[in-house]
Amino acid sequence: MRRRAFIKKILMGVQTLLLMRFFHPAVVLAAIGKMENHQLHYKPLNGRSLRDIALKKEHHGNGVFINPIGPLRKRKFLQLLKWKFSPSQFSPYLKDQSVHPIVINWSPIQAHQGVSVTFLKHAGVLIKDVDRYLMVDPMFSDLTWFIDDFSPFIFNPKQIPKPDHVLITHGHYDHLDKPSLSTLDKATHVITPLGHHRVFQDLKMKNRTQLDWYDTYRNGDQSITFMPGNHWTMRNPFRGPNRSLWGGYMIETSVGHTIYIMGDSGYFDGFSEIGRDYDIDLVVINLGAYEPRWFMASSHINPREAVQAFKELNAKKMMIVHWGTFRLGDEPIHFPPRDLKKELEKEGLSDRMVDIKHGETFFLN
Repeated sequence: MRRRAFIKKILMGVQTLLLMRFFHPAVVLAAIGKMENHQLHYKPLNGRSLRDIALKKEHHGNGVFINPIGPLRKRKFLQLLKWKFSPSQFSPYLKDQSVHPIVINWSPIQAHQGVSVTFLKHAGVLIKDVDRYLMVDPMFSDLTWFIDDFSPFIFNPKQIPKPDHVLITHGHYDHLDKPSLSTLDKATHVITPLGHHRVFQDLKMKNRTQLDWYDTYRNGDQSITFMPGNHWTMRNPFRGPNRSLWGGYMIETSVGHTIYIMGDSGYFDGFSEIGRDYDIDLVVINLGAYEPRWFMASSHINPREAVQAFKELNAKKMMIVHWGTFRLGDEPIHFPPRDLKKELEKEGLSDRMVDIKHGETFFLN
């Protein structure tokens, strides 16, 4: 009933705004027609280091977290309206989207005695480190009734090997999915950014480790470090954004391979520093929901920027997730790998891409 009342309240508010013409497309576009800009969508480090920023807790505010590497000008609500009311150049290509159900052959993964990365769904991956499994941002079903699911599981998620650790990058609903987490054992160890107390209290998942930027969780000869990112998070619009932290993970495996889970992030000028600090074998980049650029650049990296970040990280290989499941931006769900290949070819880096689809696995050794 509480949810129903909330939806009713929102709909009534929208109706009121429509009557007042605040939502009329002509009004919106006229009000912000000059908002197009070409300024940086991040705050330059200007000689500062990410580690110093983390050490000085510059990302900690009064009851909220602050993005010290984020855009100088925040996105406004009117910009959201402009996006929703503007025509999209990608509309003619949406008819080419198709559903690709996911099935996974677990036998070679379980038999492999090294390190592997399986692309599960959306931004979810399963990393096998010899005899231990790490699951990142599990998403097993659909997101919501009004967003199509183009990569449904056609197997029971309980067939997935039991994870030793679940890693959550941030609190947006397509990354911190309560229905998916509820299918896991309550005793599963979960590693999260700071915050999210209520979510895991509701799930009765008490075995949780919270990490700040550059905090490290160690499990024998395996280490997991929480990394900064140019993003934000929100679960409850009435409480506002950034009540919890966001970021990615640097996973140093027991056999010496290093995997960087970037998480959702806009481009920023800290990737070179990360590349100097870590010898990265594989970077997993969230590439999706990057159009329109004027709206998405401060939150999501695009194919050209992904290649730039890859070069600055000096990583050996790259693979992409966050595409092919939910269309959360203007670009069709199948565009990210296509566009990335074009950008890699321009730089002579085509052989550095791990070109796998949902349900497929990359074996690092």
